[in-house]
Amino acid sequence: MALKRTNVYADDSDLALIKEAAARLGLSEAEIIREGIHRIALAHRVWDEPFVSDDETFDLGDPMNRGDIGSTLTEGYEAREHRNRNHAA
Repeated sequence: MALKRTNVYADDSDLALIKEAAARLGLSEAEIIREGIHRIALAHRVWDEPFVSDDETFDLGDPMNRGDIGSTLTEGYEAREHRNRNHAA
């Protein structure tokens, strides 16, 4: 990975946190800053295609409450375990 030099302005309090983290982790302050830039760049990335297609999703119907979600997950888990047991034999 080629690195390119740039200048940024930062708050004193942020720089102090970076200095503390670098010392605690045994890294350079520059490495902490590069990691932060990389993470925020990924967080704001826009993908050309959706993560899943409409064919890969399903409609659960009406809004679900906590109990509905729990029972749906449990049923899905049990169904998968049942399939896995049958294929393992």
